[in-house]
Amino acid sequence: MKKIGLLFGQENGFPQAFIDRVNDKQIDGITAEAISIEKVIQGTPSGYSVILDRISQDVPFYRTWLKQAALDGTAVINNPFWWSADDKFVNNELAHRTGVKVPKTALIPSRDLPLNTSDQSFRNLVYPFDWDAIFDHIGFPAYMKPYNGGGWKHVYKIHDREEFFAQHARTGQLVMMLQEEIKYESYYRCYCIGGRYVRVIPYDPYQPENQRYLTEDSGDTTLLNTIADQVAQLNQYLGYDFNSVEIAIQNGVPYVIDFWNPAPETNEKVIGTENFEWVVETAATYAIQRAQQQTPGTDNLTWGNFLQHAIQGQQTAIVPGAKRVAAKKPTAVSPAKPPKDTKTLKEPKAPKVEDKETPAKKTSVKKTKKKED
Repeated sequence: MKKIGLLFGQENGFPQAFIDRVNDKQIDGITAEAISIEKVIQGTPSGYSVILDRISQDVPFYRTWLKQAALDGTAVINNPFWWSADDKFVNNELAHRTGVKVPKTALIPSRDLPLNTSDQSFRNLVYPFDWDAIFDHIGFPAYMKPYNGGGWKHVYKIHDREEFFAQHARTGQLVMMLQEEIKYESYYRCYCIGGRYVRVIPYDPYQPENQRYLTEDSGDTTLLNTIADQVAQLNQYLGYDFNSVEIAIQNGVPYVIDFWNPAPETNEKVIGTENFEWVVETAATYAIQRAQQQTPGTDNLTWGNFLQHAIQGQQTAIVPGAKRVAAKKPTAVSPAKPPKDTKTLKEPKAPKVEDKETPAKKTSVKKTKKKED
């Protein structure tokens, strides 16, 4: 029997729905359950073929346990080694290599000294920092945000240098980024599972939490396909199995604003019933696929194209073959809806553009002007 385990924290709705969905499919030799850890001893396997991780970003103990499980052959969703190494600033650099457009971004030292450091710990850092060069490059207005944060915490819109220094003084030991503002006509949050199943959702980050995921959209089929294609490429390049990406459309051109959310929101009351159903079904189907493919005692992790190129010494400024302008019709993206017959789990064929399932109803437009993540 191959076990699929779910590691989670405070969330309530998604965990049980995911476990029930996997078990309801009644796939021979596969079962799902909530993980229970009573001890961790080196050399002792976890007992799980697949683990879906929803909480280790907040619990270092879990992150190390997941690494041990992966070394013993567990397929961990997401790869705990890469997740530990990655951050939003690195993401921006790597995304640029895939040919997608990203906002101009600068990394900012923390305002306060980190614990167990002194002024002498920063003898390689020039003081004062070359703020003028940074401000000239990024421009105002701009956004200041943590380099590895989430949940819209400590995100500030900055209008001038005086406001920058005032807000930066409030960030303490956080390492921040300064990012140019993208004035957009539409905005999307996109869920991507397995590097190929994509759900493109109209999104307004400035609405109350339970009203941000919209049901109305102005995007045409070509634009939605381009967005889905870029989201899939990014996740395949970075190596994330379960992630969300935020994209702003400026003058018809997608700009990737944020794409480091490996434990994205799954609260049904927040994301809506239809989106929740898609996430549960797609995650369950994908976990079953990984369990069927898992080989005990070997490496069953997802390693992104970036790392694969790097290991082979083939990393370049731009990924080989990548284009600056995304293709109008995606070829690497499967339909948003996963195959219903999870017993066969055959790779779905790419549909024609006019038949491609889009994740939101295409009706009237609901725009948010001059706002940005």
